[in-house]
Amino acid sequence: MIRRAPRSLGEHAPILFPALMLVVFFVIPFGLMIAVSVARRIPGGFYEPDLVLANYERFLSAFFGGVLSFSLELAALVAVVAVGIGFPFTYRLARLPRAAQVRWLVFLLSILSLSEVIIGFAWSTLLSRTAGITNLLVAVGLMAEPQSLSPSFGALLAGMVYQAFPYTVLVLYPALARLDPALVEASRTLGASPLKAFFTVVVPTQRNTIVATLIMAFVFALGSYLLPQLLGRPQHWTLSVLITDQAIYQSNMPFAAAMAVFLVLVSLALVGLSLLIGRKEEA
Repeated sequence: MIRRAPRSLGEHAPILFPALMLVVFFVIPFGLMIAVSVARRIPGGFYEPDLVLANYERFLSAFFGGVLSFSLELAALVAVVAVGIGFPFTYRLARLPRAAQVRWLVFLLSILSLSEVIIGFAWSTLLSRTAGITNLLVAVGLMAEPQSLSPSFGALLAGMVYQAFPYTVLVLYPALARLDPALVEASRTLGASPLKAFFTVVVPTQRNTIVATLIMAFVFALGSYLLPQLLGRPQHWTLSVLITDQAIYQSNMPFAAAMAVFLVLVSLALVGLSLLIGRKEEA
């Protein structure tokens, strides 16, 4: 098939509605958010149109720098752990019979139907002292008495990895399902062990896919809002939580809008990098 650019309005029709939705639900709100971010705050929770950069200058403060660095480090750690677990799992999944693959994919899709609130409360219950997993450890004699494992950084990391894991599997699955089994068989014929064949053949061939999945999981974790509040302590709150705090509780809409603009720009830059990597892989 030869691709050519649309020449008439009728040929543009299939993309008009998505383009309209993009303008109405993203471009216009994002433009309004930029306008609010440069507005002047008035005591009492109001603001007036202006062109001030004081809200962006606050990014240089130690408090904002600490929240930003923690949010970036947490998102990076979640992405690495989720992909580190998801890649070998997806590779094994792609080698199963088709019926087993369908069952696993349906199970993963059912996890995606759970809201962040349900996931947060489920993990907080699982890690609680009264009804948590430590009661099982006490029952088998591994612990003297049950303990509460939440809120803590470990609980927050576990909940966010659990939430990001199905997305990483669904992104990795198409590439690993298309992997030619003859490559692994050839390496095994040449004397490589299954583990060595996995790291010397499978992983290098999927390098761009792994990087794109890492970026996707990073962007997903960067916007997490409820789980840091449900499973973490105040020092574990991310930039998304700080935005809500400034907008609702501190009544500082201009600063909240400035942080939101920054977060959106970082996410868009990472998505663009992921698309660039995908294009290079196709080429």
